[in-house]
Amino acid sequence: MAVAKEMMGCSSFVSSSKVFLNSTYGFQQKQNRFLFVKPVWVPMEQKRRVHLRKAAKVPVVAAISEDLVKAKAKAVPAQKEKAVEFKVTATITIRNKNKEDFKETLVKHFDAFTDMIGRNVVLELISTEEDRKTMAPKRSKEAVLKDWSKKANVKAEKVYYTAEFTVDSNFGVPGAITVTNKHQKEFFLESITIEDFAYGPLHFPCNSWVQSNKHHPGKRIFFTNQPYLPDQTPKGLRALREKELDDLRGNGKGVRKLSDRVYDFDVYNDLGNPDKGIDYARPMLGGEKVPYPRRCRTGRGPSETDMEAESRVEKPLPIYVPRDEQFEESKQNAFSAGRLRAVLHNLLPQLKASISAHNRDLNSFSDIDGLYKEGLLLKLGFHETVKKLPKMVSKLQESSEGLLKYETPKVVSKDKFAWLRDDEFGRQALAGVNPVNIERLTSFPPVSKLDPEIYGPQESALKEEHIAGQLNGMTVQQALDENKLFMVDYHDIYLPFLDRINALDGRKSYATRTIFFLTPSGTLKPVAIELSLPHTSPNCRSKRVVTPPVDATTNWIWQLAKAHVCSNDAGIHQLVNHWLRTHACMEPFILAAHRQLSAMHPIFKLLDPHMRYTLEINALARQSLISADGVIENCFTPGRYCMEMSAAAYRSHWRFDKEGLPADLIRRGIAVPDPTQPHGLKLLIEDYPYASDGLMIWNALENWVRTYVNRYYPNSSLVCKDRELQQWYHESVHVGHADLSKESWWPSLKTTDDLVSILTTLIWLASAQHAALNFGQYPYGGYVPNRPPLMRRLIPDENDLEYANFLADPQKYFLSALPSLLQATKFMAVVDTLSTHSPDEEYLGERQHPSIWSGDAEIIEAFYGFSAEIRRIEKEIEKRNADPNLKNRCGAGVLPYELLAPSSGPGVTCRGVPNSVSI
Repeated sequence: MAVAKEMMGCSSFVSSSKVFLNSTYGFQQKQNRFLFVKPVWVPMEQKRRVHLRKAAKVPVVAAISEDLVKAKAKAVPAQKEKAVEFKVTATITIRNKNKEDFKETLVKHFDAFTDMIGRNVVLELISTEEDRKTMAPKRSKEAVLKDWSKKANVKAEKVYYTAEFTVDSNFGVPGAITVTNKHQKEFFLESITIEDFAYGPLHFPCNSWVQSNKHHPGKRIFFTNQPYLPDQTPKGLRALREKELDDLRGNGKGVRKLSDRVYDFDVYNDLGNPDKGIDYARPMLGGEKVPYPRRCRTGRGPSETDMEAESRVEKPLPIYVPRDEQFEESKQNAFSAGRLRAVLHNLLPQLKASISAHNRDLNSFSDIDGLYKEGLLLKLGFHETVKKLPKMVSKLQESSEGLLKYETPKVVSKDKFAWLRDDEFGRQALAGVNPVNIERLTSFPPVSKLDPEIYGPQESALKEEHIAGQLNGMTVQQALDENKLFMVDYHDIYLPFLDRINALDGRKSYATRTIFFLTPSGTLKPVAIELSLPHTSPNCRSKRVVTPPVDATTNWIWQLAKAHVCSNDAGIHQLVNHWLRTHACMEPFILAAHRQLSAMHPIFKLLDPHMRYTLEINALARQSLISADGVIENCFTPGRYCMEMSAAAYRSHWRFDKEGLPADLIRRGIAVPDPTQPHGLKLLIEDYPYASDGLMIWNALENWVRTYVNRYYPNSSLVCKDRELQQWYHESVHVGHADLSKESWWPSLKTTDDLVSILTTLIWLASAQHAALNFGQYPYGGYVPNRPPLMRRLIPDENDLEYANFLADPQKYFLSALPSLLQATKFMAVVDTLSTHSPDEEYLGERQHPSIWSGDAEIIEAFYGFSAEIRRIEKEIEKRNADPNLKNRCGAGVLPYELLAPSSGPGVTCRGVPNSVSI
């Protein structure tokens, strides 16, 4: 065994760690010290579930050949044996592009030619051991990637190459490979597997673009799948570990090239374009004046008219994110197809709006229905117009059925008039696309927290008489005591912006509060809506209460009031809950992870799939969604003040310690601690689909993360001593969230429990929370009357000039208050794209190459246990959706709640939980 240990390069690698499986799906460390995995064959099931990606049935670390060890031991003692050279073979997997432009094809053929004359791809194998003479890592002789020129025309998605390394018998265990690309063209290196060592195949998961050495001098470093904490890094890898992190951090200077792999922080100073005029200028987000999370630095120079504003890169030009964060080809194709669909959907409404001014409004509900039944071509009669469009669009005329016709949104697919009903209005507060704002009412009437000197009296206009007759015989106090009153409150977030919003052309809004009563059947009944406007004088009527209708006139006023509530809800959903809380607030943690956690770090390996594509989709959002005159400003009520409202919510409402699901439910008064429950909480609204399904996923995530953390940190002292881990969290808070870093509510990172809580929260936000807020956008919002993203008229009263027009034709007035046809179709096209799963989506419980992503066999098996638990949860959700007692997810025309059902196919499915914020 001494020889075996010498051959393997570190004695601890073969130490037997006393490990046993626990009852959940993990294992526990019996000794209070970390030992590397004993080489074992990983038991593989004969048939993995179809949701797991297929991988070759190879061992993570193969057992040592005993015959070879015995033979070596009998020959000569290891310390006296002369080193013998031998060869090992590497299989290199490179992913091809499906489509190449002419320039790429030309360069590819040039590389094939120059490869034959020595300008090739060179690899070098690096041991975990240091050379005792030089005190530098042991290195193999350089090896060349074979047959590049012969395989230049292979059309397969993946191409496999080989290389032969020459090493000696004292080389030890390989821990890293360097790759030098002497070609002109970058290539995507998926993985490297090395055979022929006595201890079996070694796996190097790469998944990275390797740039030409001409443009990016230096060798790329890739490590094996064996995880190491920083202090346990083998001597031969320590310098490489530091160098790789230094390269990823960069020096904070210069303009980043699209081929760079540099992760750095910056403020949001690129949303406006002051060079186009004052109307396109936007305040900088981030800093003392306007706190906001940091985003990925691009290094572009300032604009010509404002030195603090970064110059813009307008589409279709690409915006910088580190090269490995960019969409893979299948994702890019799906996203581009969505953008093309958006262009085609918007083109004809623009033509119609320019031809006839009166066609700006939706004239009837049949106008909306026609978008789904007939498509824009037939509905608007623009067959001849399409013939005059550019060739790219004309060629698509034959397929216009699919491209120019919207799918019927799910919210009206079963019941066309469901959106009009009060019970559906209440149901969507619990099971719609924004189920995270409902809160328990603890006192009545509610009171504002805004400064009364600026915003007027804090008292609400709501009175007991407004709701007393709608509480099933209860008094208001009884309903409060029995936890029957709930509220969706947008008063304080909207009111400070209303003067500016209502001064915009075609924008009118209130700051709303909605009171709900929890009925005996478990549904929410809206009992009052408060509509507030800015307080302008002591005698002004700035607050108005609307209650459920008693006649035709009050019915239309009630529908308009609900539409304004939904418009408020759509804005807060998009700007705060969706963009801020899952996209923007995750970005600093992702940037810091790449800068401070080595790819060998076990916590990086855990987080890696939950960071996929987020930087790219956030960059695209800055370019065209949340930018000045972008889609969000055009489509949502706050208009040019959208991102300022998002920043206001960050300053006053966002707290990382309340972002986990249990803490959020307790903060909103929806749940109370209950140790008898599996997840430790009792819901006060039992049929709350988002919360009840979410708690199952949260519990599974927390168990998985705890199992994982306990494997590498059997005691809390290791958490404190882990310098990479501590630097990651410190930088995430003090740089990425610098403007709030002094807040006392930030969790500490001193114990294993702290680490479990922080990691579970991050994974929850990236996966389940984002899915619950994103993939229902078109199914619920695609029918604009159900969730109008903006409103263009206030509700008239008897003293208004418009009141007579309202009484004469209330339907026309209602439709004129909704977005115009152009605004509606633009919004529909965008949320259609954002609600779409791409073909390469990776869902919760899945991983690329699930059997080899880590070199830790017990962790692999624990992950399969977690994956099985996710599948069990999915079946439980299906069971709940078929339970007639759960009326918020089952009933005539009622949509099942599937936004937290983990799996999905491609397209707009209103279900599926991807691992990351990827759209």
